[in-house]
Amino acid sequence: MLKDLEDGTAAATRLAGGAPLHSTLDITDPGHWLALDAGVREAVWYGRQFLPGWEHSAPLPADLTQLGESRLALALCHRDGRIRQEALRQSVRYPGLLPLVVIRCADWAGPVREHARQLLREAMNVDSALDLAPLILRVDSRDRGAFSVDVLSQILRQASQGQLAVLFADPNRIVRRFAYRLAIEGRLLRPAELALTAARDPDTVVQDLCATAALTALKDEDAYDVLPPLLSARNSRTRSAGVTALRRAGQSEQAELFLSDRSALVRACARYVVRQQGNDPAAWYRERCAAPDDPELPPGAVIGLAECGNRADAGLLRPLLVHPEAGVRARAVAGLRALDCVVAKQLWPLLDDPAGAVVRETATALLPSAEELPADWLLERTSSERPRHVRVGAFRLLDTRGGIVALRAAVGLLEDPDIKLRTRAAQSVQRWHPSPDGRRGDAEVGRLLDRSRHLFSDHVLRRRRWEAGLDS
Repeated sequence: MLKDLEDGTAAATRLAGGAPLHSTLDITDPGHWLALDAGVREAVWYGRQFLPGWEHSAPLPADLTQLGESRLALALCHRDGRIRQEALRQSVRYPGLLPLVVIRCADWAGPVREHARQLLREAMNVDSALDLAPLILRVDSRDRGAFSVDVLSQILRQASQGQLAVLFADPNRIVRRFAYRLAIEGRLLRPAELALTAARDPDTVVQDLCATAALTALKDEDAYDVLPPLLSARNSRTRSAGVTALRRAGQSEQAELFLSDRSALVRACARYVVRQQGNDPAAWYRERCAAPDDPELPPGAVIGLAECGNRADAGLLRPLLVHPEAGVRARAVAGLRALDCVVAKQLWPLLDDPAGAVVRETATALLPSAEELPADWLLERTSSERPRHVRVGAFRLLDTRGGIVALRAAVGLLEDPDIKLRTRAAQSVQRWHPSPDGRRGDAEVGRLLDRSRHLFSDHVLRRRRWEAGLDS
């Protein structure tokens, strides 16, 4: 595989030795052609000649017809524009060199560029355009690279859906985006096919393109084929598009199923559709959260209540802090924070929760109240005997407090078994400064700084000690 400039130079060396082009390059990989182009030019720049007698200062040979495909490929990549232009004239003998003609269409030398563009216009048809599309779209990112894309677009507008299918399956997302834009412009795909693509393609741009196109072309008779793929898509933007379309399709009642979706975007779209029916989504959420012992309570319903409810709804969320499902407990904490109804004494026991998601949400909710929490209690939770997520949550709060308790916790974590937590602790020590209201000359500060002296230069350590009133 040709991955970089060095590999391109090595490939050029093999071609100069007579190796066939097809056994040296993967001719279907745009990266191989670009690596070869750069590799030849770099090698020639530093004095290595793959074509004897074609040195930069030498006159061009009168007859190039003796060059085979491999050596002509080298000539098409040469740093001398005269050589590249002469090689272009001979390249029509070898259709396999058309990828290098594409690269020369963005050449910095005007005569070379114009000649290559004329050759490309004459040589490209639908079949060759499909083969060259990945390379052309890579070259498009270069200066003067837009010409080839324009030609490609003109040619592929004549392609059928079946012919474009090879580009729909290309692993490169840029190629898929280009192909689907052409197909949508030419109305080659039915709404149901676009919906399936929106649900399955991993690229968010393709998802948005196809979902929008599917809904734009949606007719009443298409609804049962188009909406199910959109509504079941893993991507939240695609699901939200399907939920919004429920009203247009006359199926607004189905929007209630998405009020508890895991995505905030989908929940918001579902609430819009429900309100358009004249119903109140907050009442739907309250009804479900009023049963705190329900083991099937969806976490999305808990945070959904906070998203559209009011501070009075905190009374429904607090009993859910002890719900058996971790997802519900975590969303209950997040909901109380969203409603600005956090009571530190109620939440801090959740810093010992066995679920990492609950501890993360709890630490985030308690950050504004960090100084109200008992420092020694938090410090106990940074011990290596505690689960990692508990140590992380406690340290976040201690670090926010600042002062000597933050330094004490950070220095203690410098030997933590988790490398990420050790790194965070080291960064906390390095940015630590004494609090303005802290006790100057505190001997414990001196001991902690000495334990972490490997994190500072001598100058910075002396300054920290001076700031703490330890040195005059």
